[in-house]
Amino acid sequence: MKHLVVLGGGYGGMRVLQRLLPSNQLPPDVHVTLIDKVPYHCFKTEYYALVAGTISDTHVRLPFPEHPRLSIKYGNITSINIDDKFVELEGDEKINYDDVIIGLGCVDRYHGVPGAAEHTFSLQSIEQARLTYQKLNGLKTNATVAVVGAGLSGVEVASELRESRPDMNVLLFDRGSRILSMFPERLSYYVEDWFTKHNVTIIRNSNITKVEPGVVYNHDEAIPCDAIVWTAGIQANQLVQQLPVEKDNSGRVLLTKYHNIPGYENAYVVGDCASLPHAPSAQLAEGQAEQIVSILLKRWNNEALPEELPTIKLKGVLGSLGKKHGFGLLANQPLMGRVPRLLKSGILWMYKHHNG
Repeated sequence: MKHLVVLGGGYGGMRVLQRLLPSNQLPPDVHVTLIDKVPYHCFKTEYYALVAGTISDTHVRLPFPEHPRLSIKYGNITSINIDDKFVELEGDEKINYDDVIIGLGCVDRYHGVPGAAEHTFSLQSIEQARLTYQKLNGLKTNATVAVVGAGLSGVEVASELRESRPDMNVLLFDRGSRILSMFPERLSYYVEDWFTKHNVTIIRNSNITKVEPGVVYNHDEAIPCDAIVWTAGIQANQLVQQLPVEKDNSGRVLLTKYHNIPGYENAYVVGDCASLPHAPSAQLAEGQAEQIVSILLKRWNNEALPEELPTIKLKGVLGSLGKKHGFGLLANQPLMGRVPRLLKSGILWMYKHHNG
């Protein structure tokens, strides 16, 4: 019996299970084990609404699938040994594998800022998002919240928090001269205009030099805050960073064209832990998972692998500005207003409907 172990039930891991289990493609001599810390798949792209208190915990999760040849183990992974093909969990439990798919996600990147890890709140896991929710929604009237980082996550947190708690003072720190610098200028200016109309303060060309309890330092100037949310970059999970393999400067693993670690044909990496030519996203993780499944099936059936894999096509990016407005890029065309917000809600509904 061959044993496939999937580490992490995020977007990549979930897509692997969806493609292997319901169909008749899984060879009869293969058993699958999923290992995760929590007993459900989480919609990480919706954590911004969870921390703002506009949706409940149950809105951002789905149960894992059930199947006779799927085992699910819950616990914290302490090490991955790709040479001897086993994974260790807390309590010294060892799980051997024939093939492993590593999809353990990412953690915050603090860029060496003193105090950032200790004194800011995060959105990188469901546990951290819950703590952030508790902190933000427990603040008194007229509290000041700093959101460090004005990429997609920072913009969504700041806008959702503004609608959830209009009494708060929301500060959005951005290193550049305009927020969402990866998007076309007119889209950035649309979002900036929304923030101006809704009294969110954008602090441009910022440089966070230190964080202390209740204080964020911008260019060494102390700015008192009641809570500080960090959305200023990500890096690969620490377990992946510890693997004795080649990585990029964000700790993501460099892979072959078949998504496995060079020299380790049976060890695949999916999602935020993989060094890929696109920015990490749920779409990218799912597209990569589709290809990993096709490769596994060919290897299990002793079939030749294709010379090249097709390029993973990304449909675009959608972001929210509260419940009624949004922004995005679809087929490189900028979208602004109610349409992208409706599209984002519709995509989430479809995801729940097809996976629930």
